[in-house]
Amino acid sequence: MNSLLAAEKKGGGGDKTNPLAPKKPPLAAKAKRVIYLFQAGGPSHLELFDHKPELAKRNGQLPPAELLKGYRAAFINPNSALLGPKFKFQKYGKCGAELSEVLPYTGAIADDLCIVRSVQTDAVNHAPAQIMMNTGSQQFGRPAFGAWTLYGLGSEAADLPGYVVLTSAKGTSGGASNYGCGFLPTVYGGVPFRPTGDPILYLSNPPGVDADSQRASLDTLNKLNRRTEADTGDPEITARVQSYELAYKLQTSAPELMDLSKEPKEVLAKYGITDPKQPGYARNCLLARRLAERGVRFVQLFHEAWDHHGGVMNGVKGVAKETDQASAALVSDLKRLGLLDDTLVIWGGEFGRTPMTQGGDGRDHHNRCFTYWLAGGGVKAGISYGTTDELGFGVTENPVHVHDLHATLLHLLGFDHTQLTYRYQGRDFRLTDIHGEVVKGILA
Repeated sequence: MNSLLAAEKKGGGGDKTNPLAPKKPPLAAKAKRVIYLFQAGGPSHLELFDHKPELAKRNGQLPPAELLKGYRAAFINPNSALLGPKFKFQKYGKCGAELSEVLPYTGAIADDLCIVRSVQTDAVNHAPAQIMMNTGSQQFGRPAFGAWTLYGLGSEAADLPGYVVLTSAKGTSGGASNYGCGFLPTVYGGVPFRPTGDPILYLSNPPGVDADSQRASLDTLNKLNRRTEADTGDPEITARVQSYELAYKLQTSAPELMDLSKEPKEVLAKYGITDPKQPGYARNCLLARRLAERGVRFVQLFHEAWDHHGGVMNGVKGVAKETDQASAALVSDLKRLGLLDDTLVIWGGEFGRTPMTQGGDGRDHHNRCFTYWLAGGGVKAGISYGTTDELGFGVTENPVHVHDLHATLLHLLGFDHTQLTYRYQGRDFRLTDIHGEVVKGILA
């Protein structure tokens, strides 16, 4: 309890009877909410965002020996032949951003994007890299970025979770650790919504239980929980009460949220949705917009389909077709509704792919440089930030480590990343650990 009270002074904590009550950030904020489109598996920056004509010229050659000094690959011998990019690139928008031909819809919103080509991470395998990108650490048990956001800002959604998780494709290698609360109180963790049926298991009442009897049972249970809470001061009891009450409200709000039948046909078509009931990435993008409209603070989509150790050309082309249109539609739809200015949209995965080949037509994991794009929420629009070398192997200008990215995102939400902390086991923890610098070059 002492840590919650102390956290209130640092931007977290707050009303102990309602830990999800909206809170004002300590600094001026540009973003009020976040939609994180997590592309799990490691999208190839070389096929999507980072145009490398020199890599194409050197296709089949061995990489320079000096390039590989101290380099660790996940599976391949680093001294494997170079593999040229599989797609043509072209310039899009007034900003002239160079993007792959498989991203025509993303290209159409290039002037709304901040493309960061110099992201770096420490991990070389999926689960630790995903967990690091989402929690700032390769270790299990740390709070996710969404949990920190909820802890610091609360939620404006009265009848929905403040942090909602939507999944498509294969889920994630890092599992629930990617959106968990870690050592923060449980109320701040992400709540996964199921793609079909009840969004949350057992949300519907069983036969013979009507609304009145359910309400009476909840009231009695809440009285007992509040008594125990008054005796122990345990924040987990507060989280339990919140959970029961939220589940009760979700019985009405969740079915309405998930029903896309009243969305205009032109909106569905914009996202590439032909069947409103069909689960998938496109539907999740539209649900993300609907959740943002309803005050949900943090929405995270997980789409694990980018792990192309072989068949990189057909693989990237297929997943781009699944995700490109809906990702771009989400940004333009938020802009149409006047929500983009204070909604921070994030697109990216846990790492990129090697310039060297694996198995002749694939690429291995690569943590030395990869690309993210951001939109809205106080980032500069229509810019590309950071550069990589002529082979797309390493950063040559403006590196952005995971900790730097997190520090910048928290800054946009109104926090000094060094001050948003939580005391656990005798130490003040934060999302950026003991690292991180705000990347001022991408701030509007």
